[in-house]
Amino acid sequence: MHKPSRNIESMKLNEELHILEVPMGVGEPVRIMNVSLIVDPAHGLTLVDTGLPNQADVFEQSIAAEGFSLSDVKQIVLTHQDLDHVGSLNPLKERTGAEIFAYVNEVPYIDGTKAPVKWPSPERLAQHPELAERLKNFKPTSVDQSVIDGDVLSRSAGATVISTPGHTPGHMSLYLPNTKTLIAGDSLVSENGVLSGPSPGATADMELAMESVRKFLAFDVETIVCYHGGLVTDDANGQLKRVAAI
Repeated sequence: MHKPSRNIESMKLNEELHILEVPMGVGEPVRIMNVSLIVDPAHGLTLVDTGLPNQADVFEQSIAAEGFSLSDVKQIVLTHQDLDHVGSLNPLKERTGAEIFAYVNEVPYIDGTKAPVKWPSPERLAQHPELAERLKNFKPTSVDQSVIDGDVLSRSAGATVISTPGHTPGHMSLYLPNTKTLIAGDSLVSENGVLSGPSPGATADMELAMESVRKFLAFDVETIVCYHGGLVTDDANGQLKRVAAI
């Protein structure tokens, strides 16, 4: 893996983790998904989730802005099956040759064996023609390695897998022990650094999702990456306790 040629401080959380601000959809205001890029000097990059369909070029440009290239991506880890997290998996797999990891319960939804739990309805697609157009280019993709709760991704800076079902049946989060960082996926959301629980409107099983939130209390967390809402750095452990008690 070659060294970064330039550094954008606003996107680099620390030596182990960069945040890629990936635009979601079109129009104003532009919504952003905060995608994690784990740096492991010995094993290359790990991309955690792949955005919507047709965003492979966006990822290539975002990764280049951090001083890396797609050829540096050796692992792709999927937090869950939703279209905005697996949409560009197929072209990114083709361009990188990366090994694909997903939680065991999510694998059949990602590889096309089962229909995704929250696939956009015909009514929603009719209301959002740009999404319908993107969906035409989506292809299910096989997963190379299924994981379970407690697994350690040794080639991804030692990230620990945390099973956090609720948002989807097999949603998972990652904990980076070296930097005490929680990559929460969609199990939590935030706004201006204030943490909230999972979004009720986007969560399949809210009761189960809140049980998953309480699992985070077993970890010492200094930073939380919410894919919708961004970073939580102010008293992350305290905010987790507040949300878990709701």
